[in-house]
Amino acid sequence: MFIYSLRASTVKMVGVICAALTVLITLIAFVPTYAISSQTSANAGDTEVNYSYEKVKGAEDAATFLSQFGWKVDPSPVEVKTVTVPKEFDKIYAAYNELQKEQGLNLTKYKGKDVTRYTFSVTNYKDYEGTVYANVLVYRNRVIGGDICSADVSGFVHGFEG
Repeated sequence: MFIYSLRASTVKMVGVICAALTVLITLIAFVPTYAISSQTSANAGDTEVNYSYEKVKGAEDAATFLSQFGWKVDPSPVEVKTVTVPKEFDKIYAAYNELQKEQGLNLTKYKGKDVTRYTFSVTNYKDYEGTVYANVLVYRNRVIGGDICSADVSGFVHGFEG
């Protein structure tokens, strides 16, 4: 005959293990993966264009990323800077995130994260004589946001597909 007894501490330990497994399974199911393999955009001619937002490991890769949209930039960036996406968006950052959403990106899941911003001078912007910059935000080798903007105070800001 086999007799097995459980003490109160053993029951507590089993309960803690079950609770930990439940939390782990819940986290795996609901935590976003931050994976952006490619974005698809429809042009006026109903043709689909695929853009790769991954494998951006440095300034050269960021410049290559911009060339997908037809932008020619100086190969060396004007600035490479680590910036922190704020945990709370003010009106300006909320409006900037709306611009990102229009191009299929979203900065909300990167709140509080440190990202790298590459800023390049655009050399082929048509019908504008002033200085134009391209900003590319990169987190873990993926483009998570960015814009094309003028250096003028009363200038313009738009997404990559200008």
